[in-house]
Amino acid sequence: MPVSRALRTLALALGLTGAGCGFLEEEPPPEQLVCRSDAECAAGQVCFVDGCGNPGGDIVVEVQPHPKAGLLAQDFPVDRLRAEQNLELFSPVRLTGTVTRGTATTTDGGTAPIPYRAPIHLLATGDSRLIPGVARRQETTLTPDDGAWVLPVGSGRYTVTLTPVDPALPPLSRDAFVDPSSGGVVAFELPTASRVVTLAGTLVLQGTKRVDADMEVQVLDEFLRPLSQRARVARGTGAFQLVLGAEDAARDTVLLRATPVNAGDLVPWKTFVVEPSGTLPAPLELGDPGAAVKVEGRVLEMDGQTPMAGARVSLQGRVAGGGTFKGVPVLTDAQGRYQLTSLPGVAETPLTLVIVPPPSSRSRLTPQQVAVAAVDTVLPDVTCPERMTVVGSVKNPEGSGPASGVRVVAEPVGALDGYPQPPLGFESPLTTDSNGSFALALDPGEYRLDFLPGENLPRVSRFVTVPAGTADAEVMTLAAFTLSRGRSLSGRITLPPDPALAPDGIAANASVRFFRVVTVGGRPESILLAQTVSDSTGRYSTVLPTR
Repeated sequence: MPVSRALRTLALALGLTGAGCGFLEEEPPPEQLVCRSDAECAAGQVCFVDGCGNPGGDIVVEVQPHPKAGLLAQDFPVDRLRAEQNLELFSPVRLTGTVTRGTATTTDGGTAPIPYRAPIHLLATGDSRLIPGVARRQETTLTPDDGAWVLPVGSGRYTVTLTPVDPALPPLSRDAFVDPSSGGVVAFELPTASRVVTLAGTLVLQGTKRVDADMEVQVLDEFLRPLSQRARVARGTGAFQLVLGAEDAARDTVLLRATPVNAGDLVPWKTFVVEPSGTLPAPLELGDPGAAVKVEGRVLEMDGQTPMAGARVSLQGRVAGGGTFKGVPVLTDAQGRYQLTSLPGVAETPLTLVIVPPPSSRSRLTPQQVAVAAVDTVLPDVTCPERMTVVGSVKNPEGSGPASGVRVVAEPVGALDGYPQPPLGFESPLTTDSNGSFALALDPGEYRLDFLPGENLPRVSRFVTVPAGTADAEVMTLAAFTLSRGRSLSGRITLPPDPALAPDGIAANASVRFFRVVTVGGRPESILLAQTVSDSTGRYSTVLPTR
């Protein structure tokens, strides 16, 4: 289904009739998939990251009125942009819920659920239903009011996990949809004592040898959702007890994950497949990885001679016994040297040494397999290759000359096989030059490049996959592209008057973001077109692309 049609269908399903929804128009003609400038598009269309398209179509606006006061994100499609685009918000979005445990006999001989009144922890994680890639997360600990609770959230789809503070009860998870107009509702029913099963077991290192570290265990389903609370393992005996609901205890198998409490402990973590049938018949063996060893080495810049100072170095991977080890990172000194404490690896699956150069370096993120023996080890010097240089140029609208002074932001959106996803995005310290040219040194990965011009021109974005460079190919040249003309958009943001939060119904200092929803490489993506903040009177203004 085309994105525009999907948005319209979803808008109708959600019953969104607030400002900006307008009348639903006929489907536009098929869009051109490849373009470098608006001139390559049909009349009235603009060259976007996914090809030519209607500049007023597939637009979703997100407004966050006042997050600290519990007025969180509301998003809705805008089917017809106007120069004066007022945004009428709904009342604060809330996820309301109930939690009960057991039933009681009523006066008429029937039964009624018993409200649960003890403290609970709520975690709601999810994303926007309309804007791919925009995450949502809210959590709190509260005491239900006669079994009822309310959690401020943004509109979206969530997995809500309720964990009683009482460790004798299991967590429960439910899916919930929250729309701006009506919020969302979710109900939990905690199991009674007769519907709770205790899973008991013992965790050992190997044989009769205990784990010399604080460990905790938890039962998960096949999607890694919690079926039990985390429970400490008795350090002296290795014994543990986990509480499951009867339905989960009736599963054929579940996952039981054992992890060290402290990241600095030289102990692996391991996931077991077990039958949740009361008491585990045999101890779970973490596997003896052997004694910890010291690992030393040196990191060099791309020239193979200059020491790399300030690089973050860590070791991780499979160790003897089948567990997985993830060491604590250290920084290289002025001579590029590092010293790690690690568990030894195994011959068939070497450990991975991960080197993250400092931002000032032109060398790239480098993972390298290394052999760590059961004795103190000095690894060979590692020379980090040069980051791939991505170059390109930007032209002013309608090809009227080079676009100088354009800010360039690189945002990682995915990882390549064999490489971790690059660290957080960054803005280039240099804008485009007098020729409209730019150059970025990037680690291997998938990126969204955002170009932010001034002079009332809209931002534009492009996706790029940056491979690992080689001695013969260290420069990646992007095709030149042309900025779009801008159209001014302004309006007032209002919401239902609230004596405590907005007595005059004005959404002052609200964050406003306009997105275009697209499909890139067969998967939905969202492109940020503009963002701004409303003033004290609730008015905002921004610039969007146009022909």
